[in-house]
Amino acid sequence: MHSLTLANGRQIPQLGYGVFTMSSEEVARCLPEAIAAGYTHIDTANAYFNEVAVGRAVRASGADRESLFVTTKLFPQSYPYAQCGPDIDASLERLGMDYVDLMLFHQPYGDYVEGWHAMEEAVDSGKVRAIGLSNFPVRKVEQILEVARIKPAVIQVEINPYWNQHTYKAALTERGLADAVFEGWYPLGHGDKALLAEPVFRELAEKYGKTPAQVVLRWHLQEGNVVFPTSRNPEHMRENLDVFDFELTAEEMARVNALPQHAYYTVPEEPPAFVLVHNDYSKQA
Repeated sequence: MHSLTLANGRQIPQLGYGVFTMSSEEVARCLPEAIAAGYTHIDTANAYFNEVAVGRAVRASGADRESLFVTTKLFPQSYPYAQCGPDIDASLERLGMDYVDLMLFHQPYGDYVEGWHAMEEAVDSGKVRAIGLSNFPVRKVEQILEVARIKPAVIQVEINPYWNQHTYKAALTERGLADAVFEGWYPLGHGDKALLAEPVFRELAEKYGKTPAQVVLRWHLQEGNVVFPTSRNPEHMRENLDVFDFELTAEEMARVNALPQHAYYTVPEEPPAFVLVHNDYSKQA
């Protein structure tokens, strides 16, 4: 497993296992298999409604907690300062953990500026080891930076060969986040067969004896991204980890980065309806 160094000096594994869209039953079945296959980074969220299942699966796996990197996220209803601290505690209780390695604000709406201070306090108390932002555009990251005592260590956004986020990364580097680690969702293009069918990936897969998906994951590693190639299939879990024994050349990386750029999803300026729903996160099996 390759890792990157966060601003706090801790290591974050580059290939993680995400449980987005997974039911508690699927987490119970798949997450221990993923840990057994070699995944040490787990990505969940309170809005996934499976934090309880993640905690149980981690304990069932027998893995030492310190050997794992666990991320969870807070939805906007948790951002007001008075609510943020208790909701961090509630996530830890559902996970059955004393701390998480990373806590993210999940969506760029609501009282995120006010809530950031509660996130910093969670770092001070040891409940959270690093904090960051998910889906935040540059302007809203700037609002956090204006008040931050602890800068975001991780920025999570859509990243894939069709949306490499080079412009976004450069903009945040200019604003003082050169040491931020970038995590990419939709790393394989949201199931887009056209992406994996691109001639460059077919050619490189043949050259290196890999699949097009493995070539894309290798591109992510060399781009310095953290990604979560979720699979419910144990064989695919192992296949997604089999990307550390080859390396793309600079010319090959440039060919991938020359692909036409377009996002699969544009984060809207105003909160969509699903963000405004008030969730009862205690209702988890």
